[in-house]
Amino acid sequence: MFFIPIAILLFLVFALSLPFLLLLAYFHIIVVGFSNLGISPHNTVIILFLILIGSLINIPLTRKERVTVHESRGLFGLFSVPMVETSYLAINVGGAVIPILLSLYFLYQIYIKGFVLKPVFIALGLMIIICRVFSKAVPGRGVMLPALIPPAFSAIFSMILAPGFAAPTAFISGVLGSLIGADLLNLWNIRKYGGLLSIGGAGVFDGIFLVGIVSALLSGL
Repeated sequence: MFFIPIAILLFLVFALSLPFLLLLAYFHIIVVGFSNLGISPHNTVIILFLILIGSLINIPLTRKERVTVHESRGLFGLFSVPMVETSYLAINVGGAVIPILLSLYFLYQIYIKGFVLKPVFIALGLMIIICRVFSKAVPGRGVMLPALIPPAFSAIFSMILAPGFAAPTAFISGVLGSLIGADLLNLWNIRKYGGLLSIGGAGVFDGIFLVGIVSALLSGL
C-alpha cells in the first residue's frame, strides 16, 4: 500500500492556495493603504472593482476620417482606388476617468491639510517628461509604456520632493504623468496610423494600476 507523507499533502495545499493568499494580501495592502489616504475600506473595494470593470469601457471622444489613394493593379495601373481610414479617440474609464477623479481628490486633500502644492506639480512635471521619453506609438497597438516606469519614478520623486505626503503625490504624479506624457503627448504620432486611441487604455493601464499599489505601500511608511 502506498502512503503519501503528510508533509507533501501540506505542501500541495499550500501551493494550490498560494495565489489566493497573494490575492488576499494584495487587497489587504490596497485597502489599508487607501484607508490611510482617506478612503474607507468599503469605498476602496468599490473603486478597485470599478477600475477593473472600467478598463473594458472606452468613451468615444472624436472620430476622424482620412482618405488615402492606393494604386490599382487592374488596367495597367491606370486607375487609383480611394481608401478611407477612420481613427477614433476615446478615454478609458478604468485607466483614465476614475484615476483622474482620484488624483483630483488627493490633490484637494493635500490642499485642505495645508501642504504646499509646489512639490506635487514638480513631481508631475518630471513624470510627464519621463513618461514621454519611455513611451512610444506602436501602429495597431497604440501608445506603449513599460509598466514599471510610472510606479518606480513616481515613488522616487515623491519621497524626495514630498516626504511628508509621498503617497498622494506618487499617485497624482504617476497617474497624470502617464496620461499626459504617454498618451496625450503621443496623440499626434498615433493618430496618423488610424484605428482606436484610448487615453488610459491597454498601453498605460498596467502602469497606472501599479501606481495605485505603490501609493498604498507608501502610505504605510
